[in-house]
Amino acid sequence: MKLIALFILALALGACITYVDNQPSWDDTGVTALAICLTAALFGFASPRWAWVWALAIGSWIPLFGVLRTGNYGSLLALLFAFAGAYGGMLLRKATLRASV
Repeated sequence: MKLIALFILALALGACITYVDNQPSWDDTGVTALAICLTAALFGFASPRWAWVWALAIGSWIPLFGVLRTGNYGSLLALLFAFAGAYGGMLLRKATLRASV
């Protein structure tokens, strides 16, 4: 049940980041990339076994809209930030578990 709730939350947060990124007045790719990376890192830390799921749930929204709406294949780079964040969170979790033992 916890995993399903986290998955729905990850999808919702990824959609919110994409919504803000697609606003006409928003033109700050660095902040968007940081938001994706940090959000995915939090989920990777919370549930490290499913890091790849968190990366896809959070990071796939921007490429989905970027490719479908404008044909911008460069938006696929958002997935790199999502995977880096999720696996960074996973590694941080494993490091903190080892340090506490």
